Amino acid sequence: MNKTLLAEFTARKGAEDEVARLIRDYAKKVREEDGNLAFDVYTKASNPRAYWIFEVYRDEDAFQAHLKAPYGGPFNAALVPLIEEDASVLTFLDPVA
Repeated sequence: MNKTLLAEFTARKGAEDEVARLIRDYAKKVREEDGNLAFDVYTKASNPRAYWIFEVYRDEDAFQAHLKAPYGGPFNAALVPLIEEDASVLTFLDPVA
């Protein structure tokens, strides 16, 4: 079964351009992962500093491989001081049968 989640965070005022650059670069790498099926980055229309990232991985193994990718840690370390939250807020999703 696919592993699907929504990651959310809000860029701090003044950090918008740096966050956008970081997430664009990160998205390119994640989309190249063998088990990644979707990595779609959005901002809220009512608050362009608020990011929603819709992620789909082939299965749990593909998601675990994503978590172990060498670029994930540096991305998160660079992102944390630029966002309002302590880290991205993850919501795991299940399909409605």
